[in-house]
Amino acid sequence: MRSGDVRAIARAISLIEDESPHAAALVRDIFPDTGRSYLIGVTGPPGAGKSTLVDRLTAETRKGGETVGVVAVDPTSPFTGGAILGDRLRMQAHAEDPHVFIRSMATRGHLGGLARATSEAALVLDAAGKSLVIIETVGVGQDEVDIVRTADISVVVLVPGTGDDVQALKAGIMEIADVYVVNKADREGADRMVTSIESNLSLQSFGDGEWRPPIVKTEATTGRGLPELWQAIRAFRAHSASTRVRRLKARNQFRLRDLLVQRYLEHVERTLLAPGEFEALVDRIAAREIDPYSAAEEILTRSLRQP
Repeated sequence: MRSGDVRAIARAISLIEDESPHAAALVRDIFPDTGRSYLIGVTGPPGAGKSTLVDRLTAETRKGGETVGVVAVDPTSPFTGGAILGDRLRMQAHAEDPHVFIRSMATRGHLGGLARATSEAALVLDAAGKSLVIIETVGVGQDEVDIVRTADISVVVLVPGTGDDVQALKAGIMEIADVYVVNKADREGADRMVTSIESNLSLQSFGDGEWRPPIVKTEATTGRGLPELWQAIRAFRAHSASTRVRRLKARNQFRLRDLLVQRYLEHVERTLLAPGEFEALVDRIAAREIDPYSAAEEILTRSLRQP
């Protein structure tokens, strides 16, 4: 995997995604070899053309010799638990490029636009020597903010002609953008959307030397605007080099808290509660026999008494 073997990378990500008992040991072994990749998060509402944009952005970065890993997070099939859309189908142009690795990943019910294993998958690609890791989120809309806790830069992709520019410019994803992309810029309303974003930015105060998110118009299907997008990403990378350590610390803090919650819940269900006891507690809450806070306190008190 460290040498970039495609099969080994795929197997490593599968171990993590399937929550194999060996996944933690794998992450523990590769962690010292990580921290070198630059993580680009691409987010935005469904239908904005994120997958095509990522495909073209990958081609643009390869011109400069970057090695690229792509994690494309898709909705989950209710039948198989796998990714429904399979973004790799839209990125076949890179299938023969040994320096590009693309993996679709199902959310499996995890909210926030990312799969639970996305961060670890990015670590695998980092350890495998990919200089860039592009993470494309599922496109869940306004609540899709996990990417800001995962990537070094957040690229928010919007599209004109949806019928409600105000809805597109609501809080949430609009507050996490380091770069705005108005994709499908050949559509009517593209200039109006750019003006709306500019108006939104004008209401914010940017201090001296503070990054003001640029707006890039693109047509992903033709490649128009992709050199400008890549230039904007590089400009942000250079500008934020001094603050990357702080962002990395925040990312690790979020991941540690997430892992602690996950591990504690597994511990509670595996060792503290009898089979069916959790469901019984939920039924008691539904019947108003006990409130959620008291139920949680009861479990917590029991865990503290455990030797």
